[in-house]
Parts: sequence; C-alpha cells; structure tokens
Amino acid sequence: MAEPVRLERTERVVTITLDDGSGENRLSPEALRVLARVVEGLRDDEGTQAVVLTGAGHQFFSTGILNPAIRATFTKEQIVGLVRQANRLYDAVETLPQIVICALNGEARAGAAELALACDIRMAADHAAFRLPEALWGGFPGAGGPVRLPRIVGRARALDLICTGRPVDAAEMERIGLATAVHPEARLLEEAHALARRIAASGPLAIRGAKRIMNVHDAAGFVAARALSDALRHALEWSADVDEGMAAHREGRATHFQGR
Repeated sequence: MAEPVRLERTERVVTITLDDGSGENRLSPEALRVLARVVEGLRDDEGTQAVVLTGAGHQFFSTGILNPAIRATFTKEQIVGLVRQANRLYDAVETLPQIVICALNGEARAGAAELALACDIRMAADHAAFRLPEALWGGFPGAGGPVRLPRIVGRARALDLICTGRPVDAAEMERIGLATAVHPEARLLEEAHALARRIAASGPLAIRGAKRIMNVHDAAGFVAARALSDALRHALEWSADVDEGMAAHREGRATHFQGR
C-alpha cells in the first residue's frame, strides 16, 4: 500500500503532498505517523530552507482527522490519544527551522485546518475553503485551533469561526489574513513554489533566525494554552454534549446541548 504522504525535493525546497488515494487526503493515524517521520527528518536538514505542504487532487486539501462518522470507529481514549498525536505533530511543524508554506488546494476541515494554522504562510486556490466545525458537534478544535487562530486573525474573528463552525471561502481567507494570497487553482502550486524559491534564496541564518525569534516570542503563552487545551479536551470527550452531538449527526436531527 502506498504511503499517504509524498515527498519531493527540488534544490532547497521540499514539497510534502497529502495523498491517501481516496481524494479526501484524510489525516488517518498512519498519515499522522508518516508526516511526523517526514517532519522529524527535516528538523536537522540544513540544505532545505523552505517547505511546501499541499494535498493531492482538486477538492480537498484534507478532510481532517475526525468527523462524527470516523469518531464512531474509535474509543474515547483513542480519540484523546489521536488528538494529542496531532498536537505533537503540529507543534513540530510550527517549530521546524524552515519556512513552511501551506498551499490550500481545496477544502481544509477540522484537524486539517489546524494543520494549516501550524504552517508559517498559507496560500489558497480560489475554490479553497477553511472550516473548524467542531462546535457544531459539541466539541472544540483540540489540535491548536483556539491557540493559533487568534494570533492570525484576531480574537473576535477566531471566536466567530470556532463558535459558529461556518466555512470561510478563499476570498474571506485573504481578507482576514488567514491566507496571504489567492490564486487560480491551476497556478497555486506554481505560485507556492515561486515563493518558496525566493525564500530559499535568502540567507539561511537570516530566515531561520527570524522564525526562531517569532517562535520564542509566542512560546510562553502557547505552552500554557496548549496545556489547558489538553486538560479540557479530556473532560470534553466524556461529556454528555459530545455524545449528543454524535447522536444528532447519526440520526440526522437537531442537537440539544445541555452544557454538561
């Protein structure tokens, strides 16, 4: 079976493509493990200065890690473990010494949207969309969304997107700063690679130093927020609201959350 992540190198740029063969590019436990191995290999790679992360196909960057149908195949303990596995990976992506450009070639949902937030720069195809739908299922994004999104779009917009679970199209992504640029689908990777080459042509000490300084600036608040996220996630997984959200989705009815 082909691995769900492809890796290509061109001079000082590495391209990582999520490709599970289904067209959804789901971040399965195996995909998370393979991606973690790739990221670990990049940590000490002094010859690579920029990374482009994208998805195969045209419809989805990735449909994420969990949705109500997928959740039903895991125990609650497994779900908590999977979210923490994703957190470790996304933290590793964020702290890579290279500049990581996320090329959103389609819809990014839930955990995939949180992976995009862990990247340094996001560019979007004109049909792309971003969505954190967890609140509609009785949960909250557990893989860094409430920590990283406010730093990018501001607190009020982050609360809007997280608490309504509404989709954000490419035009709005660019308007609110979630994406630095929007391009026609056929040109997205070309533009992402062009930016990666421009970055890679700069001095390695300069670009790595700038990123390291920014990460250190954000680290103290991030560590505390992530610890709280892990603690709340564990309690949330055993809440009546999460069970209600899953049941309502399964039965095709409106949710009746009770806040407990």
